[in-house]
Amino acid sequence: MARRIDVTGTGGVRLAAWEFGDPPKTDPAQDTQGAHDGHTAPEGSPGVLLLHGLMGRASHWAYTARWLSARYRAVALDQRGHGRSDKPPQGSFTRGAYVDDAEAALEQLGLAPVVLIGHAMGALTAWQLAARRPDLVRGLIICDMRASALGAASQREWGQWFKAWPLPFATLADVRKWFGEDDPWVERPNPARGEFYAEVMAESPDGWRPVFEPEQMLRSRETWVYDAHWEELAQVRCPALVVRGLDGELGRAEAQEMVRVLPRGQYAEVADAGHLVHYDQPEAWRAAIEPFLDSLGDS
Repeated sequence: MARRIDVTGTGGVRLAAWEFGDPPKTDPAQDTQGAHDGHTAPEGSPGVLLLHGLMGRASHWAYTARWLSARYRAVALDQRGHGRSDKPPQGSFTRGAYVDDAEAALEQLGLAPVVLIGHAMGALTAWQLAARRPDLVRGLIICDMRASALGAASQREWGQWFKAWPLPFATLADVRKWFGEDDPWVERPNPARGEFYAEVMAESPDGWRPVFEPEQMLRSRETWVYDAHWEELAQVRCPALVVRGLDGELGRAEAQEMVRVLPRGQYAEVADAGHLVHYDQPEAWRAAIEPFLDSLGDS
């Protein structure tokens, strides 16, 4: 089951939020697994907001949201320029706009005090919001996002990478093969990466193209790659978990420094996972974050 809820972001941008919980069982007596059976939590349950990374979409969180929904009201947000949310040609794609959108979504959905779970750019949005509005956030999970500046060379590489995409793709199988095997950025075959990008493609008259505008993605990225984000990290007062894939973009030394800078930081890593930790290794990702969630309680 996927249920869409429209919310309004800053500047009137329409955002699509999604719940992926399974329908509840008709006979509660049949429930032998307790709180973690994957069925929808009762009304009034604590909230979780899931924020995807650059080029991602809410559906990338479907597995995570489904098991969370047994215990929480788990909502995944298509951020501006992504998924089914608005992609205004002249819209703002600043850091502030993304953080404001997440704040507006929390308030309109009634999720606060919330656990924020973010991947990559979504993790940056999450910790910036947690730093700014501690009253709204009771826990934070950061998935494979660096706090250090990435620099101009990184932004140039991304621009060149977008130009290398062989658009349009003739079939979804071609999408999976290119991003999973043929992309120069792929060191070894990675079917999960191919599936990840297949989810952000839509069929057009001439073939398959991304549901986002690459130029908007670069505009979004340039608002954070030149700066370090340690100061906001140090301002996060709630318990926070930093998770990295062993082969991801966040190195162990930097991840552990992030944990040290966070006033209440904890650390976890997932073996055999790259940057797309939650998508690469969903069961191991669950095992990594569930103890942290348990430590927060359900209040």
